[in-house]
Amino acid sequence: MAIQSGIPVSFETFFPRGAFAVGEVEAIAKWSDDGQRQGQDLDKLSGHPLWQVRVIDADPDAKKGQGEVTVKIASISEPQLPPELNGLPFRPVVFDGLTVTPYVKEGQGRPRVAYSLRARDMKAAPKPRGNE
Repeated sequence: MAIQSGIPVSFETFFPRGAFAVGEVEAIAKWSDDGQRQGQDLDKLSGHPLWQVRVIDADPDAKKGQGEVTVKIASISEPQLPPELNGLPFRPVVFDGLTVTPYVKEGQGRPRVAYSLRARDMKAAPKPRGNE
């Protein structure tokens, strides 16, 4: 049987060194077939509005071009970003209910496998021990 939704993965497995939200949470636009904007896109399973946030993977070994990803969140209300870290534009985050959906990305050169990330919730990352 084919998998009908994203593959569940723990936050720690996908982001073993942590993650930082950058920018703002944005509503994901819904577009008609003829290119007209039709409000906000909705999650097919829950029916909740879809939001997205840009995330920097803190893994120093991340390959070039893979250090920044976008995580989509289905939520009735706009997810809130945690506070900035020491005045920098980086916000340590953790995602609950993280899923990964692989897909084939066409583009320059040959096709490659890419991943779409979704989460149920975003919250502030716990402070590391010893930094209290």
